[in-house]
Amino acid sequence: MGSKPKGRTVIEVGADGVAVITIINPPVNSLSFDVLQSLQESYVEALTRDDVKAIVITGAKGKFSGGFDISAFGGLQGGNIPTPKPGFISVEILTDTLEGARKPSVAAIDGLALGGGLEVAMVCHARIATSHAQLGLPELQLGLIPGFGGTQRLPRLVGLSKALEMLLMSKPVKGEEAHSLGLVDAIVSPDELVNTARRWALDIVEGRKPWVASLYKTDKIEPLGEAKEILNFARAMARKRAPNLEHPIVCIDVVETGIVSGPRAGLWKEAEAFQGLLGSDTCKSLVHVFFSIRGTSKVPGITDRGLVPRRINKVAILGGGLMGSGIATALILSGYPVILKEVNEKFLQDGIGRAKANLQSRVRKGKMTEEKFEKTLSLLKGVLDYESFRDVDLIIEAVIENVSLKQQIFSDLEKYCPSHCILASNTSTIDLNLIGEKTKSHDRIVGAHFFSPAHIMPLLEIVRTEKTSPQVIVDLLDVGKNIKKTPVVVGNCTGFAVNRMFFPYTQSAVLLVDHGADVYQIDKAITKFGMPMGPFRLCDLVGFGVAMATGTQFVENFPDRTYKSMLILLLQEDKRAGESTRKGFYIYDDKRKAGPDPEINTFVQKSREISGVNVDPKLMKLPEKDIVEMILFPVVNEACRVLGEGIAVKASDLDIASIMGMGFPPYRGGILFWADTFGSKYISSRLEEWSNIYGGFYKPCAYLTERAAKGAPLSSPVEQAKSRL
Repeated sequence: MGSKPKGRTVIEVGADGVAVITIINPPVNSLSFDVLQSLQESYVEALTRDDVKAIVITGAKGKFSGGFDISAFGGLQGGNIPTPKPGFISVEILTDTLEGARKPSVAAIDGLALGGGLEVAMVCHARIATSHAQLGLPELQLGLIPGFGGTQRLPRLVGLSKALEMLLMSKPVKGEEAHSLGLVDAIVSPDELVNTARRWALDIVEGRKPWVASLYKTDKIEPLGEAKEILNFARAMARKRAPNLEHPIVCIDVVETGIVSGPRAGLWKEAEAFQGLLGSDTCKSLVHVFFSIRGTSKVPGITDRGLVPRRINKVAILGGGLMGSGIATALILSGYPVILKEVNEKFLQDGIGRAKANLQSRVRKGKMTEEKFEKTLSLLKGVLDYESFRDVDLIIEAVIENVSLKQQIFSDLEKYCPSHCILASNTSTIDLNLIGEKTKSHDRIVGAHFFSPAHIMPLLEIVRTEKTSPQVIVDLLDVGKNIKKTPVVVGNCTGFAVNRMFFPYTQSAVLLVDHGADVYQIDKAITKFGMPMGPFRLCDLVGFGVAMATGTQFVENFPDRTYKSMLILLLQEDKRAGESTRKGFYIYDDKRKAGPDPEINTFVQKSREISGVNVDPKLMKLPEKDIVEMILFPVVNEACRVLGEGIAVKASDLDIASIMGMGFPPYRGGILFWADTFGSKYISSRLEEWSNIYGGFYKPCAYLTERAAKGAPLSSPVEQAKSRL
């Protein structure tokens, strides 16, 4: 296979004297260095030709430009691609050559104009767009700020408040809104786009339309005192939303420089800040996440066979509880007809009612029209028997975690469903071989593990047994993509990837408390690190019943490395079940706001006495850094086992699973990417040290100790004798 052709621009000069420069770099016309160099050359050609009066910039095949080529960031960060001198692109090429040209230019925008794409468009002297064009500056999602002048031009075109919202929230706008904001000058149909832009450019030449250099516009910028108030408010909100992140504050500072010291000073400040952020840990982490998400659907030995996904025309879901109704919602939102089966009329109506409520919530938030609501809900049909299962292509079982019940269901399904029908279970911990034990259709059995709430959480764990056919995996990957989930394919074991990796999260916390640490100090340190909630608050949220049931699965299957404590049992004896009873590790007010419970130490003391544990004075004054390591290094250790056993094929899949399944902070890159910032030697030695004091729970696994001995990263490719995949 040949290498990917270079991106480029082409220039065509019409009889009207307008040069149309088209960006060509499929699939989204990204601005690679090749494209930027070619753009400059095309511009210089247009400026030096006597037959050219004006210029139009557009993108090939209905897409203006999706922005700077993100794959170049890795090369820039690793020093493999020479870094252009600061300001070379934003000042010398875009500002001085394009915006400062003596011939006017107009951007003709269809499809995407994101990041660097929008920045190029803002350099032009006018912008014409289609109504469905998408315009935005999403660079902050990658730990960066716009680097081609976006921090200076956007506030001058749409006003400071709207610009800060678009920048800090990475929030794109559609064509119509962009027009009302003043970001684009006219909205036309795709057929008329380039011709309208040509006429507009000639009108600028003739003086019939204004020649506007957006860098020097001032009419949308508030007086200095008012502007500073807006900027300070934005800083306060950014610190509140993301206290661990520096780049949103840097972005606000750069915008401020342009307002206080002038736009040219702002451009140089932007160029310098961009360069600094490019090498930051946050940027490296978020670029890693960006590519890892796109890599989850590439499964060696499965997606490289040339298999084509079969069409799924009808889906059936068994169980209308929170999970079943959430899965049904996700499917009907993407146009799949769904049958929801329950055991009696009351449960069935409750299940349909939950799905309906999920859709109504979207209507209330303005994300769905009443008409769309009715049409979507009509795709859901409730049943009490298997009669309508005879033409179903996919079944997802979502009943309670009871082995014999699931076995009975799968045995029944085999009798009623067509022979091609995929038999999926949404179990979160039970071994799929056990579930399918009483069936003959082992090649059709697969795990489709959604996370609650299923219509919102982005992860879908696709669990494959040794007998699941590759075709079934390909089919489910396609369904995952269609319902806007990020699928991660894993092997079959207790807890699969996410729940198995994270079972030590709560266990380590309980071990530390039994040995002297404080419940609330642990949760505080972990949320400060960036997790959505600490292990004890999470335990309250899922409920003690679920926590004990899943915990028991791990104790039974991994007895050598689980920690057994009486703490949760003692709380259950006190009729506490977590948030649902307003009492768990925390107490909850009428609005479900959690507060510390002064009685909790009584239960902790009792748990210590029953377990015969001695309090370690060091744990009573544990620094936050040590709390984070003692809670999360055991998670890293289990992730290493998951990799070493071949349950997952790529470390990056586990990074995405940790972020989307457990809320691990994306700006830290995922559980193993984060671990590699410490190094395998450090993690292994810390675990070894703790296992000598507190027992086998902390013992580093073979995969980790082998990597530590070689000084190898945990995320480097695994040599597996036999992968579970």
